Amino acid sequence: MKHLILIRHGKSSWEYDVADADRPLSERGIKDAHLIAKALPDRIPPIEAVYSSPACRALHTAVILIRELGLSFDLLSINKDLYDFSGSSVKAFVHSLPDNLDQVMIFGHNHAFTNLANSWGSRYIDNVPTAGFVHLTFEATSWEGVTYGKTQNTLFPRELK
Repeated sequence: MKHLILIRHGKSSWEYDVADADRPLSERGIKDAHLIAKALPDRIPPIEAVYSSPACRALHTAVILIRELGLSFDLLSINKDLYDFSGSSVKAFVHSLPDNLDQVMIFGHNHAFTNLANSWGSRYIDNVPTAGFVHLTFEATSWEGVTYGKTQNTLFPRELK
């Protein structure tokens, strides 16, 4: 069985005149990332690999969760294919994951994550909000064969406030 955990980056700040990829997390984004991280330990399987978009806001969210969950930073890889808003590059990325990995966490963006959660999951999600968590499982032995699975769990910051 394959486990894919999607975590959308926390709320970003528009306070700075920077390129989209360089936008930092806002104070709320940082707080929401910590909030989600504190609620996840009993909801996730042991993580074997973590991948993040290179965008500042996604990478900062990943760092917060890795630290809060007590994961090793050696699990983290940055991949430009996760800086995707449609979902096509993220889908191709997931399909290319090594088959020896069964439990993977990825950090990225909307609308890609909402599209994938809805096309691969069993439960419709109107919108994966910032710092939103979606856990999908697949009865597959190969990531290349991942198509339709089960939405195992979701958790959004508003549910914890």
